[in-house]
Amino acid sequence: MKSLSKTLLALYLLILLWLVLFKFSFNLSSVLDYQTRSLNLIPFADSSLGEMIDNFVVFIPFGLLLSVNLKRANIWRRLAFICIFSLAAEIIQFVFAIGATDITDVITNTAGGFLGLILYDLSNKYVDNEKRDRFIVVAGTILLILFILLRFLFFKVRYQSAH
Repeated sequence: MKSLSKTLLALYLLILLWLVLFKFSFNLSSVLDYQTRSLNLIPFADSSLGEMIDNFVVFIPFGLLLSVNLKRANIWRRLAFICIFSLAAEIIQFVFAIGATDITDVITNTAGGFLGLILYDLSNKYVDNEKRDRFIVVAGTILLILFILLRFLFFKVRYQSAH
């Protein structure tokens, strides 16, 4: 179960980077040719509510999976890892001019990851640790497989309709 949880975390982080940096695009040249560099350091200034909710929700599993894999690290170290990951992704966007760099994204991403951390820690009172971890890993694996199947099915349909 340990190796599966580590693999799941690694795959989740790769997909998360793909989402944050490339917006799930298969055409990386179009993303890299985007060449627009913007930086917003004023929280919540130019962000849509939908985008903030999306950022929040997509980082909740990060907190859960990090908690399953880094049990010895306290919640603040795990939260720092989430924040640093989000900040690094935003910095990469800025450096390579592949998207809008926004402090609101860092805040909402970190808040979503923090909720995942809190949910994990609160569940200690009600659920056996091994059962909880098994549930998170199995549910995460199923969701990951569904995501991959749906993404490639959607890509195939979209690609075929374009040609």
